[in-house]
Amino acid sequence: MGCSDNERAIKVKGSDTEVNLAVRLAEHFYLENDSLSVAISGGGSGLGIASLLNGQADIANSSRPLNADEEEMFRDRGISVRTVVFAEDATAFIVRKDFPIDSIDVATLGYLLSGKLNSWESITGEHRPVNIYGRQSNSGTHSFVRQKLGIQFSRDAKEMNGNAQIIEGIKMDGTGIGYVGAGYIMHDSKDQPVKVLKISPSVGKPAISPLDSQAISEGRYHFQRPLYQFIPETSWEKVSAFIAFERGEVGQRLIQESGYYIVH
Repeated sequence: MGCSDNERAIKVKGSDTEVNLAVRLAEHFYLENDSLSVAISGGGSGLGIASLLNGQADIANSSRPLNADEEEMFRDRGISVRTVVFAEDATAFIVRKDFPIDSIDVATLGYLLSGKLNSWESITGEHRPVNIYGRQSNSGTHSFVRQKLGIQFSRDAKEMNGNAQIIEGIKMDGTGIGYVGAGYIMHDSKDQPVKVLKISPSVGKPAISPLDSQAISEGRYHFQRPLYQFIPETSWEKVSAFIAFERGEVGQRLIQESGYYIVH
């Protein structure tokens, strides 16, 4: 049920975390394979997976694995799906650049994002409200953060459309905290408009940055994860050249240059 009506056009839909990287990969792929076009759109992991189910995509980019309900729907529709892990990402927790802390532990982060702590007073000494900038529920990043923290998000959390909107919100809000894919953060840039918090697994343990490639390669950052591509078997032959490009030398370099991590 892939998009076999046009064998020269590959449709990629899904994860907002992956969309910028996917666009870069598609642009460079076209330089080497101009007989194939690759159309990229975001909207969230859930949307990409739904597009596969409806025969409206050849590749679903997803920052989470398929859930049980989705696996059942693919089985019920007789759609066989291949899974490719093409990169690794870390989720970054951000505050405004002038915010008075540089790190936070996992438990306190959970209290903040669940709404159990609705003031920064116990953390910064200032009685200021906590404003949460997150993603909508069809986002893989939303699901990932919720599961890693073992929480339900505060009802007061702002549900933003994507990483760029979250960053813009945090830039303007001195009491805000949000989460984005680390690939959206400018690595080693003094002009970064937001501050990336280092995360400690527990009080007293060393805090680790999602921009620390060594820590990521050693699996020491609490919020790192694989990035998936789901491909219907009927689209595999059409997309195989693009998948091979991602796994090749140029593709791997682009993944790293874009702030993501290669899969070892």
